Amino acid sequence: MSLENEFDFLMLGHFAKDRNVVDGQGKIESGGGVYFGSIVLRRMGLRVGIVTRLRADDFPRLDELKQAGVRVFATPAPETSGIENVYSSNDMERRICKPLGFAGKILVADLPAVTARIYAIVPIIAGEVDLPLLETLAARGPVALDIQGFVRVRDGNDLVFRRWEQMAEGLKRVTYLKVDRAEAELLTGETDLAIAARRLSAYGPREIILTQSSGVTVFADKQIHHAPFTPRALAGRTGRGDTCFAAYLGRRLTASPAEACRFAAAVTTLKQEQPGPWRGTLVE
Repeated sequence: MSLENEFDFLMLGHFAKDRNVVDGQGKIESGGGVYFGSIVLRRMGLRVGIVTRLRADDFPRLDELKQAGVRVFATPAPETSGIENVYSSNDMERRICKPLGFAGKILVADLPAVTARIYAIVPIIAGEVDLPLLETLAARGPVALDIQGFVRVRDGNDLVFRRWEQMAEGLKRVTYLKVDRAEAELLTGETDLAIAARRLSAYGPREIILTQSSGVTVFADKQIHHAPFTPRALAGRTGRGDTCFAAYLGRRLTASPAEACRFAAAVTTLKQEQPGPWRGTLVE
């Protein structure tokens, strides 16, 4: 295997063409975990590839990632996935989400012949990644997984949250699990984040990364770590969780869970102040 086919991270999920609406004013923008996350990892100097699906006529939207140094493995699909996020500027924490398209399931055959230190599954909508693909990746190396893409389900013109029926089987194969507060409560019935994290870790994940509006909580080695988000503005609210997860994973390659937690909170704080992916520096 040549160096050009060896990555720190191989990320899987749909590249999204979202419509973000604030106070009635809409704008089409790129999105998805592979978008926000891969650029964070590149800013950290890491080798990143993404596996994704979208309409062929939307492939030019991937140029932004390629220019950032991300290797893109894209398969043409009938539609490009996307979500309409409707916000009020008075409360950028809350949003109404509706599906705009769905690019279909990523297949084992779509995987490139490459290796990675971590395989990050970061779908936006349930159905992008199934259990056989998760099992295939886990056989290759450590898996990081954002539970959002398994519990956020299309229901007609709405996106609803439902329990992942194969969660017990799937989480046995996951090393790093990312959830937000609402997802943690849905899956465990617990409102206490520490208790929820411990319950989720019992399924198999070694580390739980749990985000909420106030910050990030990490459960690792039977220890709880927390670091706050302290943004001066929330113009870059979309992509917060994707940014936090990627920053944590990237830092975790060389640092402790506690240090990775603090680093992820700092990056996510800066990201929330500006729309789009984080393009800052490690000095910041």
